[in-house]
Amino acid sequence: MTDAPRLTLLTPHHVGAEHVDALVPALERACAAGDVAAVILRLAPADERSLIALVKRVAPAVQAAGAALVVAAPGFAGDLVSISARGGADGIHVDKPEEGTLQELRGRLRDGRILGVGGIETRHAAMDAGEAGIDYLMFGGLYPDGVAAGAEGVHERTAWWAEIFETPCIGVACAEAEVAALAATGAEFVGLESGLWMGDPAGVARVQAALSEAAS
Repeated sequence: MTDAPRLTLLTPHHVGAEHVDALVPALERACAAGDVAAVILRLAPADERSLIALVKRVAPAVQAAGAALVVAAPGFAGDLVSISARGGADGIHVDKPEEGTLQELRGRLRDGRILGVGGIETRHAAMDAGEAGIDYLMFGGLYPDGVAAGAEGVHERTAWWAEIFETPCIGVACAEAEVAALAATGAEFVGLESGLWMGDPAGVARVQAALSEAAS
């Protein structure tokens, strides 16, 4: 018997202040229904002060459930490390980082703060990211434009990474039918796109049962 992968919840892209009243109770329900290790909060671009205030509203609900809050902000040109720290989050998530970015961020994220990376579509890019000292590598998930990476490719890259490398990885499911196969890769985490947990109170419980069955 192996340990079941833990869950990572991905919020919708472009979360703004107008979404928080619905998002926070949905996160609380989801975290209570399964073994959630982390939440990736995908923020809409805004000024730094507004983003800090938004993170401060979400972080307590996530952390009270024993999960880490990691913030992402595609399209935001400011200082995401500052947003995370001042908002009380546990770290940051970067998609498709430019060359040299991860090394700079790793140097700034101290005291156990998390640096995660996603948007990786080639093995070469994955290995480059792993060498930068990241805390996890995420394969799959929706892009900001709503397009999803192909499920077959996500499964293949997740299985390859989990078998060879020590850095933890997240394989993201965009449909419930993808969960069992991702769990079987040996990945430490299975990510759930928002459609699998926000509008379906029983969704996380079903996924958790599938993960437990895959590990038995």
